[in-house]
Amino acid sequence: MLGELLNIKLMGNTLLDYLVCFTILFIALFLVRICRKILLNRLRKWTQKTETMLDDFIVNNVLGKTVLPLLYFGAFYLSFNLLQLSPLFKKIMNVLGVALITFFVARLSVEILSYAFKIYWIKQGKKEALERSLKGILRITKILIWGLAIVFFLDNLGFKVSTVLAGLGIGGVAVALAAQAILKDLFSYFSIIFDRPFEVGDFIIIDDFLGTVEYIGVKTTRVRSLGGEQLVFSNTDLTDSRVRNYKRMEKRRVVFQFGVTYGTSVEKLKEIPKIVEEIIKSIKDTVFDRAHFSSYGDFSLVFEVVYYVLSSNYNKYMDTQQEINLKLKEEFEKQKIEFAFPTQTLYIHKVS
Repeated sequence: MLGELLNIKLMGNTLLDYLVCFTILFIALFLVRICRKILLNRLRKWTQKTETMLDDFIVNNVLGKTVLPLLYFGAFYLSFNLLQLSPLFKKIMNVLGVALITFFVARLSVEILSYAFKIYWIKQGKKEALERSLKGILRITKILIWGLAIVFFLDNLGFKVSTVLAGLGIGGVAVALAAQAILKDLFSYFSIIFDRPFEVGDFIIIDDFLGTVEYIGVKTTRVRSLGGEQLVFSNTDLTDSRVRNYKRMEKRRVVFQFGVTYGTSVEKLKEIPKIVEEIIKSIKDTVFDRAHFSSYGDFSLVFEVVYYVLSSNYNKYMDTQQEINLKLKEEFEKQKIEFAFPTQTLYIHKVS
């Protein structure tokens, strides 16, 4: 009686086939649930004890958000494949399987890229400007990844994607030629973000323009000049130019000259380099290099001095130079040494 009941066919399958199918499905779902409740929770507790972020990403994003959902579908797919299914139902299952795999793989790719950008942002010091730039790049890459996922899905459904892509390729070439300048700025933007010749807040000089970087965009970079106006540069102009970044200058080399009168004695001239050296060495965050009687000027004996300020701050440099100038003035007054200024001496020869 039971055997006859189990051999009753329904939609091409016996009740025994359905019983085996649902038994395997139940066991598979039960095993997956055990893995989720026990194994995954233990792994999460273990990752909380470690300092690295990689294991958290693998457990939460790879296993929790990708592998487990696919295991649920795998249990459903394998158990129902034991039955004699209609072609339509098989096709629906296959399409659903391809759709789920494509979706989870694309989402995992985006998650991996986001994680890589986050690690890069942390290693660079969690800079707010860099975070905004990376988010802009992430949006573009998300569009590309999901676009490729859709193309892959349609191709597996039997659509002639190659013909469409060929047409898009020809159109893409035309668009690329038309948008050549925009694309150059976009790739220059990637170069600025990852190569980092300058960052927001850096003081830079490009040709005759100088100022502080305020914003780095996909197409343009904006610089606030010393005069207060905003300078807008295309990213291509910046990557093609010689940019001087004063923010990253570890020390500033300073060269300055001064002149004393021709009436200064030789003994005094010999003392001047020593006086300058002592003054510079007495000032904090400076390194003396040299001081020489360099040339004979039109109305003065010219001295050239070289020293270093151990800071990139412009105000610090100006404060140091001012202190040197004041001490030179004070010391020269004590030594009776006169600074030169433009003068002319007129000699009159009287003829009797």
